[in-house]
Amino acid sequence: MRRLITLVLTAIMSLGLLAFPAAANDDAQGPKARGQIYVASQDMVYETFVAVDPLPAKGRFQELKMGGPTGAYTEFGPGDPGYLGGRWWMDVNGNGEMDPDDHYFLCPLLGPGEPV
Repeated sequence: MRRLITLVLTAIMSLGLLAFPAAANDDAQGPKARGQIYVASQDMVYETFVAVDPLPAKGRFQELKMGGPTGAYTEFGPGDPGYLGGRWWMDVNGNGEMDPDDHYFLCPLLGPGEPV
């Protein structure tokens, strides 16, 4: 499982989600890395940071895919029905379903978004 998490995080970092240092701080953990997520329904890009990784595979999650203008993209963002506050899942095993083999984490989208 640790290897899977390492592979997913490496893929995220290489595609730009966590590619640059952040100004956001968590007093207990120090600076957080920031990245960007493209929201297709809004044609906007939002800054984000990894707040909790991994999350248990329980509850509702929104799918985060790779390949958008910034590397990571999703359908819904802040203000859209369907946006779940940055609770993401990535389909690691490629079966199109949320299951225990996938990756679950929290990366809130920080406003305001910017046009692409």
